[in-house]
Amino acid sequence: MPETTLPAQATVGRRVAFTHHRDLSKACRDQIGIITAIDTGQRAALRIRLDGSRSNLNVAPDYEGLRYLDEVVPVPELPMGRFQPSAQHPGMDYIYDGVLVVEFEDGDMVAITEDRARAEAAVATYLRDQAGIDDEADIREALADLTSRRVVFEWEPEDAECAWFMNPAVEGDDQALGVHYLPA
Repeated sequence: MPETTLPAQATVGRRVAFTHHRDLSKACRDQIGIITAIDTGQRAALRIRLDGSRSNLNVAPDYEGLRYLDEVVPVPELPMGRFQPSAQHPGMDYIYDGVLVVEFEDGDMVAITEDRARAEAAVATYLRDQAGIDDEADIREALADLTSRRVVFEWEPEDAECAWFMNPAVEGDDQALGVHYLPA
């Protein structure tokens, strides 16, 4: 495969505006990101990480949904290790009365709070609003399975299958968080 020719603006650290192909006809379409790496040995030579994302997109330098911005900055390192979860993190977008509720791919759920009453209220509301459960007996039955746990949240490397994992905490871990876990 011949090497891809790059425009002069295609440099590592260049800020870019990117639009997914499905959104090209929409008015508000751009997402801002940064070029994190370049590999001229492939057609999609630019690796672009959109702001707020932990993974890269491989993009051709002449893709119609790519606009090079003027700013060139150092590529920020992704945070690694433990973190305190918040609604700004991927997969943590449901909050009820200040309690984050996360549903995992396998259907398990966690309410990030040590307070059982607040966890029950948040999970019950999630089950009604997001899961569409309207039978209060089913909700009460589910809430009976809530168990208290101590966990830590840890970032995974860039491009991993999941952005983060929730892992059991060891006894005496001062960074552990109290959660209420609901198995599927």
